[in-house]
Amino acid sequence: MEPKPLIRRYEALKEFQVKEDPDGNQVVFSIKFIKKSGELVFYPRAVASGLRFNMSDKRMRGVLPVDKDNKANGHVTPVHIDSIIEWNGKQLKL
Repeated sequence: MEPKPLIRRYEALKEFQVKEDPDGNQVVFSIKFIKKSGELVFYPRAVASGLRFNMSDKRMRGVLPVDKDNKANGHVTPVHIDSIIEWNGKQLKL
């Protein structure tokens, strides 16, 4: 089995900050992370979303799963940046 390509966390977070492409469409990404409960979660299609608290202080980001038409397919999930293990099919590296 071939190892997955790597991406540094700061590069993934920089990509995460880009909310729209030049045409005004939301940027879609895939993400795999571990919840506080230990559950492994994979969203094949998701968009960045806001949270109801200061994300920078708590090192959290909001992720909203979407379907193939970019319509919400669930609710906003807070994700701690240290719990992200995969970004757009690339394994996260510190």
